[in-house]
Amino acid sequence: MQHDVSMVVDRGQYQDAVTPWEQETWREAALGWAERELAAHGLRETGERSVRLRPWSVLVRMGVEGHGAVWFKANPPGSAFEAALTSALARWVPEHVLEPLAVDVDHGWSLLPDGGALFRDVLDRGPADARAWEEVLRQYATMQRTLVPHADEIELLGVPGARTAALPDVFGRLVADNTALRPEDLARLGELRPRLVDWCGELADMGIADTLDHADLHDGQLFHPEAGRFTFFDWGDAAVSHPFCSFLVPARRARERYGPEVLPRLRDAYLEPWTGHGRTTAELRRALSLAARLGAIGPARAWSRLFPGAYGAADARGAAASAEWLLRLCAEPLV
Repeated sequence: MQHDVSMVVDRGQYQDAVTPWEQETWREAALGWAERELAAHGLRETGERSVRLRPWSVLVRMGVEGHGAVWFKANPPGSAFEAALTSALARWVPEHVLEPLAVDVDHGWSLLPDGGALFRDVLDRGPADARAWEEVLRQYATMQRTLVPHADEIELLGVPGARTAALPDVFGRLVADNTALRPEDLARLGELRPRLVDWCGELADMGIADTLDHADLHDGQLFHPEAGRFTFFDWGDAAVSHPFCSFLVPARRARERYGPEVLPRLRDAYLEPWTGHGRTTAELRRALSLAARLGAIGPARAWSRLFPGAYGAADARGAAASAEWLLRLCAEPLV
């Protein structure tokens, strides 16, 4: 390993979170693997490394001569599937994702090229215009439709299943296992369950096939390297579920930035690739309204995918975040 390479470590607001980075043997193994893979691609590292530590990932930016940078990522056991999924997506939908330089499926490690400008940064530099989000959602929906035939294969890679018919059971387990929900919260969610079962039954009857749900598709989870092109990444929260569950997170972010009046346009842009197959516009809008509400289950579940002991044995912070998402199921639908 190149011991002379300097490193800047960023822990953000998670100063006390425990990750494998604290273990010298783990750092030696992980960074040694990354260095060997760089060498195998004929790449030479230069400059300092930037390390970003979070309860759900270790991310290391490695400067590379002539190529800007590459990124090493390590996932916790609960999202270790991301390495295999990233590699598979590069085969199935290469125009929409990053192609990894290398993956170690057993360890949950990935070595990724730089994807260019983050969509969030592009939005911050430009005028307040939501039309870029419309194209993001069209392209994302197109990718989801392309991946429908691969849903079973995606689950075999280790991506958790949360299929439409199974969502009530997923919901029930999340509620039962959560230690942060108060008695009054449990009562509200208990009253909600029969309605949730009905929603899932109605969605299943519409026959829209389950596929890959990113579950955290916000403006910091995609690149916008050039006009008309978007690249989706960071699949650690993903599940195989109803595709329309994906709409909740980007809709919330767009509403925060532009106001609620943009949501009907974003809804229709997302639904455009799903038209046809005998479904009316009204039916698709109804499905989106139901599924986007159910989309809170994905982020609630993802908070269990942290490094073991990241917040201590009780993991109260993760439980509190999961509880917050579960209670959003009681809110009125976005659209």
